[in-house]
Amino acid sequence: MRGLFWFRNDLRLHDNPALAQLAEQCDQLLCVYVIDERWFELTRFQSKPLGAIRSQFIGEALRDLQRNLGEQGQVLLIRSGRPERVMADLIDTYNIDIIGITRLPATYERQQVAYLVKRYPTKQWLIEDSFTLFRQENLPFTLEGLPDQFTRFRELVEAIPVPGITSAPRHLPTPLDVNAASVNFFEIFKPPENPDLLMPFKGGEVAGLAQLHYYLHETGLVSVYKVTRNGLEGWDFSSKLSPWLAQGCVSPRRVFAELQAYEWQSGANESTYWLYFELLWREFFQWLLYKHGSRLFHLRGTRRINPLLTFYPEAFMAWKQGTTEADFVNALMRQLQLTGWMSNRGRQIVASYLVNELGVDWRFGAAWFEEQLIDYDPASNWGNWQYLAGVGTDPRGKRAFNIAKQQAQYDPEQIFINKYLAVRNQ
Repeated sequence: MRGLFWFRNDLRLHDNPALAQLAEQCDQLLCVYVIDERWFELTRFQSKPLGAIRSQFIGEALRDLQRNLGEQGQVLLIRSGRPERVMADLIDTYNIDIIGITRLPATYERQQVAYLVKRYPTKQWLIEDSFTLFRQENLPFTLEGLPDQFTRFRELVEAIPVPGITSAPRHLPTPLDVNAASVNFFEIFKPPENPDLLMPFKGGEVAGLAQLHYYLHETGLVSVYKVTRNGLEGWDFSSKLSPWLAQGCVSPRRVFAELQAYEWQSGANESTYWLYFELLWREFFQWLLYKHGSRLFHLRGTRRINPLLTFYPEAFMAWKQGTTEADFVNALMRQLQLTGWMSNRGRQIVASYLVNELGVDWRFGAAWFEEQLIDYDPASNWGNWQYLAGVGTDPRGKRAFNIAKQQAQYDPEQIFINKYLAVRNQ
């Protein structure tokens, strides 16, 4: 039996149940990753879906995956184009019998799989939940019954067990003989402009598991996470796991399992719980995207209310380039553009400024984050922007931050501001 595994946001061998099942059921296996040609296209929000910094991270993750597959005698075929068309061509060309896929909540990804399942109804499909902590069948509510407020969601899911992690396959089937060579990922995407300013993120399963071990077992920094998490810059004030979670180099269940092991060995406290709390926030937005679909990208949001915003080109460009009247916002936006990273506190501050001070349509901000962030995740990004704009899950409406107060609290001596404004003015 001929199998095909379509790697997407699950660039790992550990805790990949669809891959593990497929390995047991086929004699020959084709492993594929598709570069979506739409990643290069300018959207109506004046941004592209993928920028240089995240593309470098993905490229590193693919190299790591190729090495890990190679150790088991497998290869990774990388193609570019419209994913559903590329996959259909491969299924037809190599007479594939069974296809393994990790289920993802994003709308394009769901549409692509739905198209292929409908086109090939006689093929066997192995579609598993491992991008989320929970499987859909384990949730204590239907998707339609998903609470639209996080607190109620958390209260319900904290009472159910998180599924255990799946071991990496001990052996992968023989690779299919493919005539065409893989696309070189790094020939398609240009490298970041300021590599010396990048943070030490490195794509791949090996690097992701190493960071998880570092933050929990090597340093115990997780035990002070709630105290340090509002930092603006540096490596150790937060877990920094989000880029690896977004690309699926590390699974959320692996993070949870390691957190439980750490608490058993070193003790639980409010900070260790808070890392789980943040995993639940991520989880909430994933299932919210499953429930609402494209509504998560609409101006009026999941609440279907008018945010009274519009598009002011000059104001948006000033925000994007870090040339507004607020130096704290400018420094944060420069940090994002130069490093691909911004703290959670910083993201809330600049989003509030765009919406509440400049009155700009929140979707332009969300799309700019999509292009720039190294840890971009559709559900978390667009869900959080809706939350800040008052059209999402926050029952209290828009979150307006006092920028001067935030600066006085988090950068009172303007060390952060001076650093990034100096870089801007070079």
